[in-house]
Amino acid sequence: MRRVVFNQKGGVGKSSITCNLAAISAARGKRTLVVDLDPQGNSTHYLLGTPASELKDTVADLLEQTVAFKVFNRRPEEFVHASPFRNLFVMPSSPELDFLERKLEAKHKIYKLREALKKLGESFDAIYIDTAPALNFYTRSALIAAQRCLIPFDCDDFSRQALYNILNEIRDLQEDHNEDLVVEGIIANQFQHRASLPRQLVKELIEEGLPVLPVRLSSSVKMKESHQSRQPLIHMAPKHPLTAQFEDLYRVLNGETVELEPLAD
Repeated sequence: MRRVVFNQKGGVGKSSITCNLAAISAARGKRTLVVDLDPQGNSTHYLLGTPASELKDTVADLLEQTVAFKVFNRRPEEFVHASPFRNLFVMPSSPELDFLERKLEAKHKIYKLREALKKLGESFDAIYIDTAPALNFYTRSALIAAQRCLIPFDCDDFSRQALYNILNEIRDLQEDHNEDLVVEGIIANQFQHRASLPRQLVKELIEEGLPVLPVRLSSSVKMKESHQSRQPLIHMAPKHPLTAQFEDLYRVLNGETVELEPLAD
């Protein structure tokens, strides 16, 4: 399964959600790949412990060869790096993505990522794609390459208005480029369970018929500690409540039965 985590708004937890879901997948014995399409390289640094600017054989190198004049292109698996965690692999980001974007657009290479990930799907059980906070060539490529889309959502009114725009953009892309793409769900992230506004916003989105997932991810300093230690929560704090929420989210996405508390009024 190829999943993209996407939101045009920054600071909503895309990288954290991508990496922690992928880490749980890998811990369950599935060969799992994270593809980091954000030039900032947060997922890359989180899982590999090395800044994207210091790495070779990146996703930028994979895409660059599609616009270069080469007799033989390297295989997609040659751009995959093993992480310190069993079964978890990364196709790292690079700052070069910013400089490469115009070349790729000019050469109409928007389907090349899908081709590469389909090939990698033969050797990986799950692929998670992290994206930049923008609707650009790379996020469109990711949405075209993916089968499922997860949308992180911060519980405030600005995020709510942005959410409608995101869903419209995805709908257009589904019609024109990827009719098989499914919006798997909206993830309420950094959710404050005791505050009335987040509960109200989530309840209203559900009443509007939007696919809000039943697991709410709490706001916790433990996530920042996880970033600093370069360890996904399942490895750094396996018994923490936020880790349990990520595990519940993973189960929901994979069709497993999960007992959850109803959203309070």
